[in-house]
Amino acid sequence: MPEKVNGLSKQRQKYIQSLHNKKYRRQYGVFLVEGQKSILELLDSDFEIEELFLTSLGDSQVNFQGKVTLCSDAEVKKVSFLQTNNFGIAIVRMKDSQSIEIAQDEWVLALDDIRDPGNLGTIIRTADWYGIKTIICSHDTVDCYNPKVISSTMGSFARVNLVYAELKNYLSKVGKPVYGAVLNGENVHSQSFQVPGVLIIGSESHGISPEIETILDHRLTIPNFGNAESLNAGIATAILLDNIKRGVSRA
Repeated sequence: MPEKVNGLSKQRQKYIQSLHNKKYRRQYGVFLVEGQKSILELLDSDFEIEELFLTSLGDSQVNFQGKVTLCSDAEVKKVSFLQTNNFGIAIVRMKDSQSIEIAQDEWVLALDDIRDPGNLGTIIRTADWYGIKTIICSHDTVDCYNPKVISSTMGSFARVNLVYAELKNYLSKVGKPVYGAVLNGENVHSQSFQVPGVLIIGSESHGISPEIETILDHRLTIPNFGNAESLNAGIATAILLDNIKRGVSRA
């Protein structure tokens, strides 16, 4: 049976607001999921929900057998990261990334120093669209539990596993060919991707770091037809994954 209480105490308000900060998310081992779509996606995932804070709208749509605090719209708004949230907030346990296994027949995405939360959220959503189940992130990549990242994924965070690691050492043990997005590589439009590999996307400002470039087996370039200096990391990820999937289909 669900355990329901009414009203958001000042203590719980302070706790929720603290989770906007990476330091406290790591300290408590939890993160926030906010809004209707993301919470409904969360309920169908393997994440462990610690507690739900729901408005009357959220309570009418959520079937959850754990602890639920019923709140007013104003109470949720006071502690929410989102500008508009009339549904609710979930406090969720972080996953143990060490238990995530990578299958030999799956493509993997790796991110080298992606700093923008919106970009990371978009990349996770894009990975979900193309069936990518695992993303390996450098330690300098923005925290995947950042509220803006979670919101930007539009629920895809529930289906894509993220692992933070020292990229060079980690990828050397994966046993897959490593592809990297660079400015002066092979035209991605002419490639056939018969063997599942790892695709590395570099930072928004500097691309793939020199250290990581040394482990690339294949250097890929998206050909340009205009004069823009570069592509947004999220857009580049989508174009490359689309070409990889089409290359697999052609093989």
